[in-house]
Amino acid sequence: MDLTPSPLARPFPAMPAIAGVTLCVARARYKDWDRCDLTLVELAQGTSVAGVFTQSACASSEVELGRANIAQGAARALVVNAGNSNAFTGYRGREAVEQIMDQVAEHLGCAREEVFVSSTGVIGVPLPKDKARAGVAAALTAEPCGWEDAARAIGTTDTFTKGAHASAMVGNTRVEIAGFIKGSGMIAPDMATMLGYIFTDAHVAPHFLQELLSAANAQTFSCITVDGDTSTSDTVMAFATAKADHPCIENWESPGADAFAAALTAVCRELAQLVVRDGEGASKFITIRVTGAVCDDSARRVGLAIANSPLVKTAIAGEDANWGRVVMAVGKAGEPADRDKLSIAFGGVWTAQNGLPVEGYDEAPVAAHLKGEDIDILVDLGLGEGRAAVWTCDLTHGYIAINADYRS
Repeated sequence: MDLTPSPLARPFPAMPAIAGVTLCVARARYKDWDRCDLTLVELAQGTSVAGVFTQSACASSEVELGRANIAQGAARALVVNAGNSNAFTGYRGREAVEQIMDQVAEHLGCAREEVFVSSTGVIGVPLPKDKARAGVAAALTAEPCGWEDAARAIGTTDTFTKGAHASAMVGNTRVEIAGFIKGSGMIAPDMATMLGYIFTDAHVAPHFLQELLSAANAQTFSCITVDGDTSTSDTVMAFATAKADHPCIENWESPGADAFAAALTAVCRELAQLVVRDGEGASKFITIRVTGAVCDDSARRVGLAIANSPLVKTAIAGEDANWGRVVMAVGKAGEPADRDKLSIAFGGVWTAQNGLPVEGYDEAPVAAHLKGEDIDILVDLGLGEGRAAVWTCDLTHGYIAINADYRS
């Protein structure tokens, strides 16, 4: 499949090496393509792990095993396969995952529960065990690679590689956080909807790393949508190698906990927004802010109702300032709303306030705003203090073309 780079693409950032993290890639040839499609990450002993996974009732074996093994809190390796999701493949799919876990665990001399596996691609085709074994063997003996090579190898319909980096001071020690992600379609918030991996040299207790990742996810990965569809394979994981020289961050009272949490959330937010910028067929990046809701969760659900509306998304694609479609989406959200208190703005220009069109409203500045790539929509419900931000993209003919041709 020949994919034109998204007009919303961002260059891959320069990211520092993370002590205790070794990246390698290999060609498993899961599809008929001439590219690396397997990423292996070796992690130092003592690495803490946390994760959030899809809520799909049809989750892959990779997700089921990862969800079960995350509780033991330690990781020594990560393997990510691209081109085959290995979902809806029964016992054969599970055997393929367990084979990878055993192969890597034997090589590293660790427990199989410390090896995590993710797969992405076509649903319903068992992961070929012979290709997986050969691919893993090649990765285990490959020369280390950089972040962008690792990110490129896990992509499917992605049109650009996606990475993010931040740092934080824990006492007198600077810690680094770096992550990469894949995702372009089948993106809707139901935990996290992509494959994303975040690494840090910080020393963080597993239970607190899980708390921080879950909190960051609620504000970032669970606030994006491309098409309203949740994948069977969605996974976001964080790994802390404890190589930085500082006392363990065990709870919110630990020195540096606030700074580390803020940096982790910043990386998650950037990765989440990059997924939206690579939304299949996207030409507009849309930020929807909802204020005045009865609570933050209600604001988020209203925002997602707007973001998932095909009528809203196609209006933005056509650069049509049709704020009536936003009214429609608010009304169908199933959340508290009062027609006569509702106000809507595009690009900072109020088009409707307190349930009525703004008198003398000039559509020209809004039309000019919609011609840009970054679109801002503000909805004030006028009911309370709840607020949320949601990110999405427009819906174009490109989305249909990509997904109609996906398996070829």
